[in-house]
Amino acid sequence: MARTPTLRAERALLREGHLLVAGVDEVGRGALAGPVSVGVAVVDASTRTAPAGLRDSKLLAPEAREDLAPRLRRWAVAHAVGHASAGEVDALGIVRALRLAGRRALEALDAVPCVVLLDGSHDWLSTPRPRGAGRTDPWVVRTQVKADLRCAAVAAASVLAKTERDGLLRDLAARDDRYGWAGNKGYSAPDHLAALRRHGACVQHRRSWRLPGLEEPAAAPSAGAAPAGVPQQATGREPEQALSGRMADHEPVVVPVLSARKGP
Repeated sequence: MARTPTLRAERALLREGHLLVAGVDEVGRGALAGPVSVGVAVVDASTRTAPAGLRDSKLLAPEAREDLAPRLRRWAVAHAVGHASAGEVDALGIVRALRLAGRRALEALDAVPCVVLLDGSHDWLSTPRPRGAGRTDPWVVRTQVKADLRCAAVAAASVLAKTERDGLLRDLAARDDRYGWAGNKGYSAPDHLAALRRHGACVQHRRSWRLPGLEEPAAAPSAGAAPAGVPQQATGREPEQALSGRMADHEPVVVPVLSARKGP
């Protein structure tokens, strides 16, 4: 039976003196098309037990996630979802694109969290700095393996990011139904791979990746080819400002942060 996430870790951080604790999780990292998305759910000392049925988004049926998402928005002190487009994944590489999406989500909040609880063992969210240099971010990142299974705020962030990204892929599918995105959400499902072989890649694909079914990346950087389905190393500076715009099927643009809320 799946573990029910609790606020045990979040409350331990609050007892350390942090006023706001944010759970953060990402979705879409391994997709072949569409944005990578990062969800944030903030809790404080007054936050009650999470709504019944909360689990990591991967363990929930789509209908259960859609039913849970509005209840999680009411439960959290604040919440947001940030996105980085396929074009940004190509330009920056997947880790820096994740950082950009996460910063967009955090900067959309009305209140800045003191500490961020991040799923996994790798801190991809903090701004890189030279060894010994001081921290520049307004929050401290704490990583925890399987936080999406154990921590209610992280599980909530996962559900919010997943439902919002799924909605974006359904919208894209309504404008271009060749790739089956409404069902496969941009991942490497058989129908998606068959469509790639039939139609080739479009602007919503991560075209610096060696996409299955295509002989070579459609817009590969100068670095050597990566293994199938794995992003190539990107070069260039990370954008200093988060641009925003609507995803279009004729040009790679940045996906805007779509939701942010602060309140009881």
